[in-house]
Amino acid sequence: MPRFAFTIEFDGRPFMGWQRQDHGPSVQEAMEHAIHAITGEHAVVHAAGRTDAGVHALAMRAHADIDTAIPAFRLKEGINAKLRPDPVAVLACEEADEDWHARFSCTGRSYVYRIVNRRAPLTFEAGLAWRVVPELDAAAMHAAAQVLVGQHDFTTFRSAHCQSASPLKTLDRLNVMQKGERIEVHAAARSFLHHQVRSMVGCLKLVGEGKWSVADMRDALKAADRAALGYNAPPDGLYFVNASYP
Repeated sequence: MPRFAFTIEFDGRPFMGWQRQDHGPSVQEAMEHAIHAITGEHAVVHAAGRTDAGVHALAMRAHADIDTAIPAFRLKEGINAKLRPDPVAVLACEEADEDWHARFSCTGRSYVYRIVNRRAPLTFEAGLAWRVVPELDAAAMHAAAQVLVGQHDFTTFRSAHCQSASPLKTLDRLNVMQKGERIEVHAAARSFLHHQVRSMVGCLKLVGEGKWSVADMRDALKAADRAALGYNAPPDGLYFVNASYP
């Protein structure tokens, strides 16, 4: 059966996350309904990551096995037509090898978290970035972020509902960049724990405000205790940006 690979962009605000849910709409469900409307097949769409409610994606990688004879371009155009008015778009679609898996073949995932550091409320970016009013020290945030880079027990930064077998993860990169009132936190790893990026960003915000020091970040990490978490950032500013493959 032909396997199609997708690159998907979505605004996470109307959804309960990527994964199909009983209690609300999901991006996975929207994709599967669109495919069914075109092909009549009940295909399952697998993704590189499972984003939380309200989290966005600029280039989520996914795949589905579809038996219907249809060119990749026509499939992409048809899915996009059927997705309306949901804020989901298939940016690219191509046939993939049958042993390629969007999730299990993935060797790296990247996220960016967007902060707008200003007093004025957000207008057209409401729900698409985190507005933080107190002035943040981005240089201090970046310095504290380096404490988290490498292999660690990230229990402190892990949701109590996380289903991962181990809290050990290797964080390849955590950079804080500022341009004017905008601050971006870039994170890269082979995989992440549930709420890990949001939890790290929440604690970096405390550092930026001067409420935490680099030592406080190190102590929170070493505690390996969710109770040591300083703050969990909202989903608004989090975007899945890239999935890497061999």
